[in-house]
Amino acid sequence: MKLFTMIALSVIAADQLTKQLAVSFLRDMQQSITIIPGFFSFTYAENRGVAFGMEFAPPFILLMLTGAIVLGVLVFVARSRNRSPLFLSAFALIAGGGIGNMIDRIASGRVTDFIYFDLYKGELFGHWVSLWPIFNIADSAITIGACMLVLFYNRIFPDTDGTCHAG
Repeated sequence: MKLFTMIALSVIAADQLTKQLAVSFLRDMQQSITIIPGFFSFTYAENRGVAFGMEFAPPFILLMLTGAIVLGVLVFVARSRNRSPLFLSAFALIAGGGIGNMIDRIASGRVTDFIYFDLYKGELFGHWVSLWPIFNIADSAITIGACMLVLFYNRIFPDTDGTCHAG
């Protein structure tokens, strides 16, 4: 559990530190810092919704939903006998990212985002779209943890045969 705690706390600390830097240097400047022209920049944004800025519920409901998911992950990990580094790392990234974004929702009702990859921006079927949203360290940790669960499923959960059993 030390590995789980260390990773989760590291994600939370890195997330909150980088968000504070984004607020200090990007929000007040009201401009982006270009790293790779036309592709990668640090751009301040606030997100009241979830992934890709989708707002499907009021902020309080999103906070409760995130809290329930994080609590579920924590209980699942605590009750599991699996202590493999892949298992602990994947769930620590998800929990740490969820807690990082929860801190924002509690403090201000929205999540601070600042990492932007301009993969595509323009007209698509008559609507203006940006292919990839602005995101943050917490979002990255959640995504990486979820991808680990998918990519390494058989190594993370070696006691399962990978099939779904109904009944």
